[in-house]
Amino acid sequence: MLPIDHIIPELLTTLEAHSTVLLQAPPGAGKTTRVPLALLDSPWRGERKILMLEPRRLAARSAARYMAKQLGEPVGRRVGYRTRQDTKVSADTRIEVVTEGILTRLIQSDPALEDYAAVLFDEFHERSLQADLGLALVRESQQALREDLRVLVMSATLDSAPLAKLLDDAPVLTSEGRAYPVDVRYRPLQREQRPVEKVVAVVREALAEESGSLLVFLPGVGEIRRAHDLLAEHLPSGVRLAPLYGNLKAEEQDQAILPCAEGERKVVLATAIAETSLTIEGVRVVIDAGLQRRAVFDPNSGMTRLSTGRVSKASAEQRKGRAGRLEPGVCYRLWSETEQQGLASYTPAEILEADLAPLVLELAQWGARQPQDLVWLDPPPKAHWRQAVDTLRWLDALDETGAITSHGENLREFGIHPRLAHMVVMGKAIGAPVLAAEVAALLGERDLLGRDVGADLQQRVRALRGEYKGAKLDRRRLESVRQDTRKLVNGNARDDLGLEAAGRLLAFAYPDRIARRRQGSSPRYQLSNGRGAALAEEDPLGRETWLVAADLDGQARESRIFLAAALNPADIEMGLSAHIVTEDMADWDDQRGAVVARRVKRLGALILEERPVAVGPELIREALLTAVRRKGLDSLPWSDAARQWRARVGLMRKQQPDAWPDLSDDALLAELENWLGPFLNGVSNWAGLQKLDVLSALKTLIDYTAQHTLDAQAPVVLTIPTGQKVTLDYRAENGPVLAAKLQALFGWTETPRVAGGRVPVVIHLLSPSQRPLAVTSDLASFWRNSYPDVRKDMRGRYPKHPWPEDPLTAEAKQGTKKQQF
Repeated sequence: MLPIDHIIPELLTTLEAHSTVLLQAPPGAGKTTRVPLALLDSPWRGERKILMLEPRRLAARSAARYMAKQLGEPVGRRVGYRTRQDTKVSADTRIEVVTEGILTRLIQSDPALEDYAAVLFDEFHERSLQADLGLALVRESQQALREDLRVLVMSATLDSAPLAKLLDDAPVLTSEGRAYPVDVRYRPLQREQRPVEKVVAVVREALAEESGSLLVFLPGVGEIRRAHDLLAEHLPSGVRLAPLYGNLKAEEQDQAILPCAEGERKVVLATAIAETSLTIEGVRVVIDAGLQRRAVFDPNSGMTRLSTGRVSKASAEQRKGRAGRLEPGVCYRLWSETEQQGLASYTPAEILEADLAPLVLELAQWGARQPQDLVWLDPPPKAHWRQAVDTLRWLDALDETGAITSHGENLREFGIHPRLAHMVVMGKAIGAPVLAAEVAALLGERDLLGRDVGADLQQRVRALRGEYKGAKLDRRRLESVRQDTRKLVNGNARDDLGLEAAGRLLAFAYPDRIARRRQGSSPRYQLSNGRGAALAEEDPLGRETWLVAADLDGQARESRIFLAAALNPADIEMGLSAHIVTEDMADWDDQRGAVVARRVKRLGALILEERPVAVGPELIREALLTAVRRKGLDSLPWSDAARQWRARVGLMRKQQPDAWPDLSDDALLAELENWLGPFLNGVSNWAGLQKLDVLSALKTLIDYTAQHTLDAQAPVVLTIPTGQKVTLDYRAENGPVLAAKLQALFGWTETPRVAGGRVPVVIHLLSPSQRPLAVTSDLASFWRNSYPDVRKDMRGRYPKHPWPEDPLTAEAKQGTKKQQF
């Protein structure tokens, strides 16, 4: 009996009364394989099927096989599975285990999910993008079309409260699980020691000291291969190595999961694929390198980079738990106990870091044009969403309103990234359907040749076609790419264009990554998205003037190009004419002391062609604005009054953000044309710009009523007890600040306030020689607690000035005892 079995009766009862339930159970409890089978006899199921979303292909196949075995049947009878590359279902299938993306396609084709009685989300704590999208779509379907549809969200290490709230306070059931004790041993890296070297050393230590098989967590395939090679040199007899990662053949993955032969042990070298769902037979030792590799999308560049970083505490606990599923175990962590305390609690949800173009296209098909059209556990970041919309518009997949186009609907059908789908469609249009399918399949797979052979994509196509003799190829991956190619192209299709069309095809997919070589000897390029990129110095492709970069590392300053193809500039005009802009541009040339104007033809930030044009008033105005943007706001002739006015508005905005404009540097520069532009009429040079009244220009940002409110609630001056008007300094630290002689404030018991009484004025109390004596924002407290000490220190130093014992009743004075103000 498994731990989950104890809670299944309560789960069945709860699902009778509630359509949505959250089940929390630790790894090893049995939720993945026990729960779907238990639901088969539920009366609410009727003749409908149960659908379970599993994040990983390996876990989906493994779970389906295990459940089928429990029923004494082969996979494909009552229990089946669907993945992108493999499907085993039949007319008898009642439980379908599907991988990410399959659920989205099912609900897009049938929003009511009429064939299904329940949708189960397994391992939801992994917070994959597709799981978040699937839950959002299923919940909308449940609420709008299918009140009888059951939704069961199953999770291990996840803060359940926010999820339960999202699910309208759905009941939460918790299984305590059954975990054997695991002894945690910390083995931090020594100085200059590489993670793989440490892993190998600890593997050898564990093999010598512990019994049972080992599960070793490494961040990626490269580290797995290096560890495999180092361990294979001196492996004890009776021990075999078993890699485990997503791109392995199913048979090879099975070898890592299945139990060893009698008297044998195994060392499973795995990525995070082994973190949840799978039970790897015989494992009682875990060695955790403590690293994970995640794809992090940069919306500013439109590029994704692989980031290797520390695992979260939740992931570390998941990994540790693999050692205690069947018996007491040991977990070696390759970091210190101190570092353990500094780990993040959870790994960020993928929706917060991913390229959202596929998600936005799916939602447009669903009819949702804004993130708020659906309910999310974590809403998509605004910058990521905007970038995705921009990309899809470039691909003609969305119209200007954000609605999906017929072309966008076509792109969805391919089941690949919209960029690649667009390239496949355009490849057919220009007579290169086979090459387009080959390139799309290659880009959907890890690089066949690796980075040592240069970045030229044409070499990969030759390898795919069996025409490249320069490297030993992985036959399994080669066949996988060929299989994907066949899915994307009609079997009878033929190309009219040669291999040199690869760059033209890439330009359809990546118009923002068209690259022009910069001047100089190094192969450095400017991309049409405005970023810089470079090839390796020795790369033969670096001789090309024009490229399209398909794979880059996404670094902020200058990306490294890993895959690219040469491009004929004439192809840009033919294929992307709708996105090429011709405009007049002007700038102020400091050296010439004049406006320089030119007519440019550009694709994004990339200048395709330019020529000089005559300078008119509009271009002069544009040039001066461009110069200010480049030089910054400090290049304007600010007066102190203008800076104080800006600070006064800033103070009011802190109190009432929605009522007052943002006057930060970024905001003012973004709106420069609106508030400064009108004041440039008649200004013909930089000297004329330096005579502008910046305060008058700024005041146009608020209306007359707001200006009146500003003068009333953030006054320029305050009248002190002597009758003197003192100017407030709103730019001072912790301002506004009022600076005055201490004697001038006698009798002032209450601290003055601004912003409708919400902000106290900070008072700098000065000595008769104008030196600071005290700073306070509570004048009453100062008179009561601090003044006696100040009086004691100052009355001897300044005997001609009044230092009364009771400052609250004394007359305020500006001068000496004989010089009453």
